[in-house]
Amino acid sequence: MIYRKEIDGLRALAVLPVMLFHAGFTTFSGGFVGVDVFFVISGYLITSIILAELETGTFSLAGFYERRARRILPALFFVLLVCLPVAWWLLLPHELVAFGESLIAVVVFASNILFWLQTDYFAATAEQIPLLHTWSLAVEEQYYLVFPLFMLLAWGLGKRWLLGLLAVIALLSLGWSEWLWRSSIEANFYLIPSRAWELLLGALAAFYWQKHPFPQGTLAQIGSLCGMALLVYAVLFFDEGIPFPSLYALVPTLGAVLLIVFATPATWVGQLLAFPPLVWVGLISYSAYLWHQPVFVFARMQALEEPSLSVMAALIALSLGLAWFSWRFVEKPFRNRQRFTRKQVFAGALIGSVLFIAVGAALVLTDGFAGRFAD
Repeated sequence: MIYRKEIDGLRALAVLPVMLFHAGFTTFSGGFVGVDVFFVISGYLITSIILAELETGTFSLAGFYERRARRILPALFFVLLVCLPVAWWLLLPHELVAFGESLIAVVVFASNILFWLQTDYFAATAEQIPLLHTWSLAVEEQYYLVFPLFMLLAWGLGKRWLLGLLAVIALLSLGWSEWLWRSSIEANFYLIPSRAWELLLGALAAFYWQKHPFPQGTLAQIGSLCGMALLVYAVLFFDEGIPFPSLYALVPTLGAVLLIVFATPATWVGQLLAFPPLVWVGLISYSAYLWHQPVFVFARMQALEEPSLSVMAALIALSLGLAWFSWRFVEKPFRNRQRFTRKQVFAGALIGSVLFIAVGAALVLTDGFAGRFAD
């Protein structure tokens, strides 16, 4: 698969608005749509890889899940490990119990279900939940439990039928989302049936790109400019009062699709997205997303009042610094197949998951180790 700098630039335009939104910068009132952009990017990249391997006959489920484990788990486990002593120090017993529950849910990729049952993403109390942001990881991994198997089974139907099936499923998911927000806002926000269409938009973009790579000319210029305009509009003018996801979510997600398809090195927008600082942020965007929520939450818990915007800006910088560290010394080494074999990756995933589940269970069963605060 050809590396595209502009995709990393788009990742930066996804993660930075999310961080600014969670930091309380009201100018970026729609920054939460960055997660939707991530879904589209993920759907595009994963589907591109699967398509290429299916065509060459090299695709395997074991190889697919090995790549997911290398990509997701090392940085996630590292952040969880660092969060544990901080949570022990700062959280009250009932808060530590909730942290233990979320720790278990994160490891089994069910945190979106846990938070659906417990909290509104946009409620003030969400600023006190260190692992709330992991709901989106759960959505992705639930999607990827099914999607590669579907692609493998449906591949024999031919690309045209496969593309049609994916489009129909995406429309059904979008329709479900538009209907569900009227009766269950939380279920609509957190659960996979309302989110699958965003990942599938990225999948459809992968099919298009495979047939029409690197478009140039006026169409590419206009398409990429429209994509950027849609994304910027959503970040600056959406707010928490908009039902989301819904038809409104087509604004940032279609913007992301247009950028993926048309923002090439031959376009002005593509050159902007390939700007080195943006590419750098994009490279560390996964780790930045993992770090920012616990950094913000623990800082707010430690402070006597809401930190100023200057403090929150410093915390964004801290999150990016931590993200670079975990990208450089955790993410990159584990992606190197010469250093860690498939067997080692799967064994590490199993052992790490069991250990975090055990720690989470201990926090829950001991009522958050209330004895920590005994006189």
